[in-house]
Amino acid sequence: MAEAVILEAVRAPFGKRDGAYRETRPDRFLANILQALMERSGVEKGRIEDVVAGCVTQAGEQGANIGRLATLLAGFPARVPAATLDRMCGSSQQAVHFVSQAIAAGDMNYAIGAGVEHMTRVPMFSNIGGQGFKTLNPELLAQYELIHQGESAERIAEKWGLTRLELDEFSAESHRRAWAAAEAGLNTEIVPQPGLDGAGEPLTLGRDEGIRAVVSMEKMAQLATVFRPEGGPAGPGVVTAGNASQISDGASAVLVANREVAEADGFRPRARFLARVAVGDDPTMQLTGVIPATRMALDRTGLTMADLDWIEINEAFASVVLTWAREFEPDMEKVNPWGGAIAHGHPLGATGAGLMAKLVAGLEATDGTLGLQVMCIGHGMATATVLERLS
Repeated sequence: MAEAVILEAVRAPFGKRDGAYRETRPDRFLANILQALMERSGVEKGRIEDVVAGCVTQAGEQGANIGRLATLLAGFPARVPAATLDRMCGSSQQAVHFVSQAIAAGDMNYAIGAGVEHMTRVPMFSNIGGQGFKTLNPELLAQYELIHQGESAERIAEKWGLTRLELDEFSAESHRRAWAAAEAGLNTEIVPQPGLDGAGEPLTLGRDEGIRAVVSMEKMAQLATVFRPEGGPAGPGVVTAGNASQISDGASAVLVANREVAEADGFRPRARFLARVAVGDDPTMQLTGVIPATRMALDRTGLTMADLDWIEINEAFASVVLTWAREFEPDMEKVNPWGGAIAHGHPLGATGAGLMAKLVAGLEATDGTLGLQVMCIGHGMATATVLERLS
């Protein structure tokens, strides 16, 4: 089998809902990131043999195979194909998995896994008429209790005995780390993007728009519990807008290649894949899939948590990360060292490739070798990747 390696990985600064990217179409947004990826890598666009893009809400401006449309907008030759997939929050991580697997199988030598989600211009559930759970098959609902992820976050907090204070403290630390990384210019995976300021004047956004320099614990404590506003039948709620991921706009892309071919062409691989995992788990608790996904990734590689130098676990909710941490007892200094989605946002289909880009940059910045990326996914799934940085 060929060895699949990462040559380049980039992401846009993630934007706030109704923020800097409010007038940027998502197809143009992804096209900008694809162009930046190719410019940074030095690989000719004509060498790319496939583009797979993750996008969850494939409707309106994100419909009609946005991966193909963005590839054309970015100036790739028409012969370069593209597809768009939806594995919910793990979509672009899965996109990278798919292209790396195709390269390992010998089907191609250069390919891109990417993702985009413009949650301002294409709100969640637009692809199902804004109806949410009302569109689900009654037969399915008779088999499983399918609930909002926010209620799942409440239930796992309850099961693992997590307090509101623990969730809020973790969230404040996410902002602190993200702000410190931005101030120090550590996020080399970020490609600045054009946007608009509050007055509608042009600006160049160079850092994630949602991160805060200072988080008031007092104000966080006053936020309402969104999914159990009055405590609810299962007890007092703990999940708030402050300890959950932000609704965001984002785009990201990872260039994967056949190592032998890329090195012969004069390119330097930055990382290689040691494990690619997708699992299914309880669709009611639905956010706990990160636990079996991590176990599977470690089992496949023969690694332990102590072997890892950098861990990116998506902060969909603070309770997800803290539940996972209760199970594995990692060194929390290695977990989301530059903050996570609570601070920088979670643009669904773009987050997976974005976190992978951050993981590669983080390993290089710290001279680390081994990294894990793991993400919870709706309906009870999870994706995980283990990377080894190459000197």
